[in-house]
Amino acid sequence: MTFAEIKNILSQIPDPAEKLEFVMELGKDLPPIPVGVRAFEVRGCASRVDIYRDSDNNYFGSADSALVRGIVAVILSMVRGKPVDEIRKMNLAGQFADLKLVLGTGRMNGVSGIISFLESL
Repeated sequence: MTFAEIKNILSQIPDPAEKLEFVMELGKDLPPIPVGVRAFEVRGCASRVDIYRDSDNNYFGSADSALVRGIVAVILSMVRGKPVDEIRKMNLAGQFADLKLVLGTGRMNGVSGIISFLESL
């Protein structure tokens, strides 16, 4: 699912809890990190988050929490297929904020950590 599709669906869900349930569902479809590659652990997250980028700018991620897996899926949908120099020019934090997800401080720190990691590739 593209980020535009995710954003459109979330904009139609009025209930904050239902939005988070949708995000968790997205995490179920997160493609696994390929076997045998070295993924990078993202710092700043309360949950363990690992991200891998292949040479074709495909991004893979994992997390040990259902909600965080969904958040990873959303953020990776923003950068899918994009080279690092293009990602650095994007306003990932602003785009994520536009989703109007109600997350606690700890989760938002994790979001910031994931975004910082992607912007520093």
